[in-house]
Formats: sequence, C-alpha cells, structure tokens
Amino acid sequence: MAQHLFGKESLLAIIKLMQHPFINDLSKKSLEELSKVISELNTKLNFAYRMQNGSLINQLNMAINSYNTEYKKRMDEMYKKNNLDNQINISSDRK
Repeated sequence: MAQHLFGKESLLAIIKLMQHPFINDLSKKSLEELSKVISELNTKLNFAYRMQNGSLINQLNMAINSYNTEYKKRMDEMYKKNNLDNQINISSDRK
C-alpha cells in the first residue's frame, strides 16, 4: 500500500534514510551471516521492548532495517540470477 502512496523510488529513498548511520558496507557478509545478525538483533530488540528503552529500540530498528535491506537485495538478485520468478508450474496434468 505504501508503494502506491509514495511510488517505488520514493519508498526506497525513505527506507534508505531509516538505515543505521554506523553500518556502512554489508556487501562482504554472506547470507548466513546476515541472517544470523538479524536474528541476534531481533532478540536484543525484544529485550529492549521489555525494558521499555525507546532509544535502544530506535537504534536496533535502524540496524535491523539495514541488514534486512541488504538481505532482501541479495535474495532478489539470487531470484533474478536463477530466473525463479516464472518457474512455478501450477498446471495440472489431470484430465
């Protein structure tokens, strides 16, 4: 829905603004490393919510967003590379 309100380019710009300023280059991390860090950050985020620490929640959300953006970018590249977009066959051979 947000994509319809802002357009794809504007939405990407907004997401980029919400990334953590001290997390620079995630391109050298593997998908497994990205996934592991996202999981660890979510555990810390749950703790921050229990402690009601608003500033820590904001920092962790920005860090998670940075890692999720890189993870999604890699997954999209992998799908395009493997051409998985159009390879799901749902036709039936029954007659």
